[in-house]
Amino acid sequence: MKNQIKHNIFVSYSLIKFMKLIKLYLLSILTFAFLLEVKAQDPEFTQFYAAPIYTNPAMAGTAFCGRNAAGRMSLNYRNQWPSLPGTFRTFNASYDQHVDKIGGGIGLMATYDRAGAGALTTTSFSGVYSYVLPVNKKFFLRAGLQASVVQKAIDHSKLKFGDQIDPTRGFVNPTQEPTANSSVVFPNFAAGVLAYSEKFYVGVAVHNITKPVQSFYSNSDGIVPRRITAHGGVVIPLDNKRFTQATFSPNVLFMMQQNFTQLNFGFYVNKGPIVTGLWYRQTLGTFGNSDALMVLLGFRKDRFKFGYSYDITVSSARAAAPGSHEVSATVDWCLSSRPVRFKPLRCPDF
Repeated sequence: MKNQIKHNIFVSYSLIKFMKLIKLYLLSILTFAFLLEVKAQDPEFTQFYAAPIYTNPAMAGTAFCGRNAAGRMSLNYRNQWPSLPGTFRTFNASYDQHVDKIGGGIGLMATYDRAGAGALTTTSFSGVYSYVLPVNKKFFLRAGLQASVVQKAIDHSKLKFGDQIDPTRGFVNPTQEPTANSSVVFPNFAAGVLAYSEKFYVGVAVHNITKPVQSFYSNSDGIVPRRITAHGGVVIPLDNKRFTQATFSPNVLFMMQQNFTQLNFGFYVNKGPIVTGLWYRQTLGTFGNSDALMVLLGFRKDRFKFGYSYDITVSSARAAAPGSHEVSATVDWCLSSRPVRFKPLRCPDF
């Protein structure tokens, strides 16, 4: 009797362990397929105006100190779905400024994206130039170009394959799967245009213009599709006794990359040092597929700005991924006491 009980316990334990291995195996297959085909869209930020030249290279050099040119340093961090194992994390750092002698702005940017448990990473370094054209005293056009060097790397030690599974000991066997390259390096290019006045702004940017190949097997698979971004908004002063020096700014952003489309719409309210915002994100191009409600709280003091936003998942994925965190910090400073002949872009900073 005791032997039978021990046998049943052993069988049950072995079955549970085997099912866990199968689950891990299936997850590994899906992850590996994702890594090889590389069909994911580019990383994005909820606070897209806090990452100006990442959103649109034409925004390089749009920071001003009154009527004087200013240097601007921006830092961004996004933690996507931290409740899931192997979350997605994106870091971005940029510097840009207006240079009157060349009639536009210049910028430098570095981006690092870590997908999953670090099995797939993307690192890029970019240089940006924008040219500004005054249509009249109140309306301006900017055109920007961005050139980047991108490295994608894969850590084979973090990948698991079916032929490594031993039914009782787990992933212990050597794999016979072909080994891909550990990294791939390729150039990338983007361009954008921006039109603005003191009250409104609208822009369009195209990233991955040449549709570069990022395959780990040195073939034509893994093409990075073009990403098209259109954005715009207005700044409405709230000139009454209760809202002195306050503004209300509705905004919209539309993004399309291959079969993926997304629409963000919402508003910012700026009152003294406090900035608040509320956004709604729709995906897949159908108004029946909600994605997230985004809440923003920002603070500014002198030339320093800080923003925090939380994406509240409202889709069917909420049970597994209830939300995402994002923070931004920006510092700008006056470069000279000589006024430039271009007016600043008055879009929100977060």
